[in-house]
Amino acid sequence: MKIKFLLMLTSLVFFLNACSKDDNDAVETLETPVANAPKDVTDNGFKAKWNYVSNSKTYLLDVSTTEDFASFVTNYNAKEVTDLNEVVAGLTGGTQYYYRVRAKTEAQISDYSNVISVVTTGSNGIPEDPTFLKVKVNKSANPFFVGMAIKASQLTNGTPYDVILRNEFSSISAEYEMKMDQISTASGVYNWTAADKIAAYGNANNINVHGHALVWHNAVPQWLKDFSGTDAEFAAEVKKYITDVVTHYAGKVKSWDVVNEAVDDNGGVMRNTIFLQRMGPNYVKDCFQWARNAAIAAGDTSLLLFYNDYATSTNIAKQDKVFTILEDLKTAKVIDGVGFQMHNTYLSPTKAQIETDLNRAVAKGLKIHVSELDIQVNQSNDISSFTNERRLAQKAKYKEMVKIYNAIPAANKYALTIWGMKDNESWIPYSTELNHPGNDWPLLYDSNFAVKSSHTGFLEGLD
Repeated sequence: MKIKFLLMLTSLVFFLNACSKDDNDAVETLETPVANAPKDVTDNGFKAKWNYVSNSKTYLLDVSTTEDFASFVTNYNAKEVTDLNEVVAGLTGGTQYYYRVRAKTEAQISDYSNVISVVTTGSNGIPEDPTFLKVKVNKSANPFFVGMAIKASQLTNGTPYDVILRNEFSSISAEYEMKMDQISTASGVYNWTAADKIAAYGNANNINVHGHALVWHNAVPQWLKDFSGTDAEFAAEVKKYITDVVTHYAGKVKSWDVVNEAVDDNGGVMRNTIFLQRMGPNYVKDCFQWARNAAIAAGDTSLLLFYNDYATSTNIAKQDKVFTILEDLKTAKVIDGVGFQMHNTYLSPTKAQIETDLNRAVAKGLKIHVSELDIQVNQSNDISSFTNERRLAQKAKYKEMVKIYNAIPAANKYALTIWGMKDNESWIPYSTELNHPGNDWPLLYDSNFAVKSSHTGFLEGLD
């Protein structure tokens, strides 16, 4: 009798567990799939890919020509797929598409995955838009400066550089010649030649001049590196330099990057520079205060002061530290805006990452300068020539960046500056820090001064 009872009890427990398991399976929510970068991109198609979702029987694939999926490519509206990839065919060359995917069982459908952008190779037969950048920007509802990084040697009347600058751009930034080690030759001794030429060119051609940069750890003159005085005397030398430069260019340079790249790439802490070591953790605020005081003393009450840094869209610890500094400077009423360098690639940062970064500055009431924009297409050195696929992917990324910037409130707009004119003169292929010895084509003009698809993408971003 006891054995029968135990058998019945065991059966009952097994039955209840089975029912419980069935019930749990029934209510278990499908995970949202993750869509991956496409493979095998051609003129008329690509392979869409995504990650496996446990318990999913099939996947529903959407493909659209619009990021909001307001319409769908024929046959790709919730197309049911049993594999983890699908060859999308019958598309148009040189065209941007978007795809997303959902997981599905008999009874459930998951949320949508992330959205992946892909540009088919080839050409859609449309020539590059010849419209001048600043002309289109100035016709927009809330215009902003369109900037270019330049060298003094490029500013000779009648050269291709000169013609393009005057036609296309409303702002210039010195690529290197307004930094401390270029101007300051000894304590109180200055070489103004190149910087004066840049400022004079801008002023003569009604082009805004943005000063870059008063304090940067990679542009410290040797005499200051070797300075043997006390830390207080070192700070006094930095104050004197900032005061003299801001005074010299009062009314001629309309904005300055006061401090450049003060935050480390690792851990969200201050970069361990000579300025931090000798002036302490408040050195950034001190430099801004000295610049503000110098401008006011020179009668330049409209000078705009910016903090400038890079890689804050993807490095959240760095982003948080930068915004802690910005909050401190904002409270002290010594800052007007922030420069986001945006040395990006055709894959990164994402649209959402850039928007999050910029919107934090909008929320603080700061002006935004996309200050050093270029877009690498060969960051992994996996191509030896500028392919159609990368050309069009770069075009799409420039369009995305301009569209994001153009959408911010008018009060927060300042300038969007491209970091150089021609691909073959960009810093990117030659940078040892980027570990990027291969070719790249990151700008708006090729080596012959011809506009590229990236230039058209910039214009399309304004639509």
